[in-house]
Amino acid sequence: MCGIAGFFDLSRGLPKGALEHTVSEMSMALTHRGPDGAGVWADEAGGIALGHRRLSVIDLSPSGAQPMASADSRFIITYNGEIYNADELRQSLADAGVSSLRGHCDTEILLEACALWGVEETLKRATGMFAFAIWDRRERRLTLVRDRLGIKPLYWGRMGRSILFASELKALTVHPQFKGTLDRDALSSYFRYGYVPAPASIYQNVFKLEPGHFIEFDLYGKSREKVYWDLHQLAKEGAAKAAPPLDEKEALDALEAQLREAVRCRLVSDVPLGAFLSGGIDSSTVVALMQAESSNPVKTFTIGFDEADYNEAGHARDVATHLGTDHTELTVRPEDALGVIPNLPSLYDEPFADASAIPTFLVSELARSHVTVSLSGDGGDELFAGYDRYRIAGVARLGFAPAPLRRALGAVIGALPPQAWDFLARPIPDRLRPPALGDKLAKLSRVLKSDDDDAVYRTLCALWAEPDALVLGANEIKGAPFDVTLAADFPHFMSRMQYLDTMTYLPDDILTKVDRASMAVGLEARVPLLDHRVVEHAWGLHPSMKRRGGVSKWALREVLYRHVPRKMIDRPKMGFGVPVGDWLRGPLRDWAENLLDPDRLRREGVLDAAMVERHWQEHLSGRRNWSYRLWAVLMFQAWKEKWLP
Repeated sequence: MCGIAGFFDLSRGLPKGALEHTVSEMSMALTHRGPDGAGVWADEAGGIALGHRRLSVIDLSPSGAQPMASADSRFIITYNGEIYNADELRQSLADAGVSSLRGHCDTEILLEACALWGVEETLKRATGMFAFAIWDRRERRLTLVRDRLGIKPLYWGRMGRSILFASELKALTVHPQFKGTLDRDALSSYFRYGYVPAPASIYQNVFKLEPGHFIEFDLYGKSREKVYWDLHQLAKEGAAKAAPPLDEKEALDALEAQLREAVRCRLVSDVPLGAFLSGGIDSSTVVALMQAESSNPVKTFTIGFDEADYNEAGHARDVATHLGTDHTELTVRPEDALGVIPNLPSLYDEPFADASAIPTFLVSELARSHVTVSLSGDGGDELFAGYDRYRIAGVARLGFAPAPLRRALGAVIGALPPQAWDFLARPIPDRLRPPALGDKLAKLSRVLKSDDDDAVYRTLCALWAEPDALVLGANEIKGAPFDVTLAADFPHFMSRMQYLDTMTYLPDDILTKVDRASMAVGLEARVPLLDHRVVEHAWGLHPSMKRRGGVSKWALREVLYRHVPRKMIDRPKMGFGVPVGDWLRGPLRDWAENLLDPDRLRREGVLDAAMVERHWQEHLSGRRNWSYRLWAVLMFQAWKEKWLP
C-alpha cells in the first residue's frame, strides 16, 4: 500500500528539475502512507510529474519501486493498492506473449496489462483495491483510476493551469498553485452526513474520483470520465432477480465459498499479516475464515474501554479463544483516546465527524506494532442489511397506519428527551436494553414524522436535518439520497437503503475512516467482504436472506455459526464508538468552548452562531444529547483552524 501524487502542467513551461522538486514535495506529505521508499518521474515535454511513496507488502525488492515504466517505455504508472488476482493476470499476459516481467510485484503486472489490453479492459479483469495514475507518453494522456467500491482514495482538482491529484488532500495543498477555498455547499452536505460526499471535497475545484470510475485528460486538459463498474446497474438487476432460494443450505454453501475465496486471496503477503477483531459478526466471520485457511494461529487485535457501553473486548476475546487465534488486546485509557483528537484534522484533511475514527486509529496503531497488513470486516452492514436504521425504518414506516397517526406517534415519542427515556428504561436488564436507547427513540420520533420513504432515509442519516440553516450562504448539494427516481429501480425500501449506503456512506465514511487511520501508521487494511464478486453475489440474495424475523445479516450469521457458537454472536449490535457526549461535558469542555465561542463564530462568518450556542447550552445542561451534531461542528472548526487559519 502506498501514497501517490502528481500534476499535469498544461502550460508545459516548467523545467524537469522544477517538476521533480514540486512532485517530490507533494509526495513527502504522504510519507506516512509509504515509509519504505520514495520515487519521482517527470517529463518536461509532456508537463507531467508523478510521485510515489512506498509501503512494501508484495515484492520487497527494488523491482517494485515506483513510478514504474512499462517494458516498452510507453506507459508510466504510480499506483496505490493490491491486485489479488495478479498471478492469474500474469498467466494471461504470458499466454498473450508477454515475457518481459522483471519481478513479481502486482504493479508491474497491472502496468503491462494496461499496456497490452488498455486501461478499461484491465480494470474489468482485475480484482483488488487500488487508485492509480497512468501516463501514456505517446498519446500524452493522463488517466486516473479508482477501485470499484472506493476502498482506496483519489482526489483531483484544477488549479491555475495545472491538474493535480493525490491520495490525500494534504499533498495537493503543497503545490504552489493550490488555492484552498472553502466550498460552503459541500460543507452543508457535510453537516447532514458527517462527511463530505463524493464527488465534492471541502475545497472548491477539488473532487473525489468516484468509485468504479476513471477519468482521462488529454494534452489540453479536456477530460472524459467513465464508469467501468456500475453499482447502480448491478444492484438494480440483482435486486430485481433475487428470489428466495429453493435450497437454503445450498445458498449458504455458495455464500461461504465466495467469502472464503475473498479471504484466501487476501492472505498473500511478504510481510506479517493479521486482522482486526471486534467480536461482531463481520470481523468474526473474516477471522473465522482466515483461521480456516491458515495452518498457524492468525494474529488478531482488539481494543477495549473501561466504559461498558463501548467495550466489546470480552466478546472478541471469546471468539479469539474459540478460534485459537494469537490474540492481542489493549485496554485504552480515556487519555489515550483524547490524545488522538488533536491529530484528526491532519489525519483526514477534511471535516470528518465519525467519532469512531478515534478507536479505529488506536486499533490500527496496536496492529501495526505487530503486523504490516490487517484484514477488516467492513462492508457487512451494507451488503447484508446490518445497520439499525434498516430495522428502525421498517418499524417507523408503519405501512398499515395513515400518515397523521404516524406523525402523532412521532410527536408523542419526541415529547420526552432522550435522557428521560434512558431513565425510564433503567429497570430493563442490560442484556435486553439497547445501548443509547434514548437517542434511538429520538431518531425514531423524527423518522415517524417524515413525509415519505426517501425522507425517512435522509432523516436516519442526518446529523443536522436542515444544514443550510447552519451554514451561512450555503445551498446543500443534493446527491443520491435526494434522487426520486431510485424508488422505481429499488421498490423494496431496504434494498434502496442498502444501495444508498453502499454508494455514499461506505466509501465516504467507513472506508475513508479505515484508510486514513490505518495508513497514518503505515498499516495496510484489506476488506474481503468488499471483494466485488462478493458484492455482486450479495445483491443476488433475496431480502429474506439478509433480514429475517427481526434478525439482521441472517445469511452471514448462518455462515459464521458454522465456525463460532451462536451464543458468542447473538447479542445487540454495538457501535465502535467513544463517549463523546460525556467528554464534551467533562475533559473536552474547555477545548470545545474555545472552538464554539459565539464571538469567534460570528467573526468567522461561516456558521450560525446562535444555533450552535443553543445546542451547546442544551447539551451542557443535560436537557439534550447533541453530541453528534456538536462533534460535527467541532471537527469542522478544528479542521478550519488547521487548514484555513
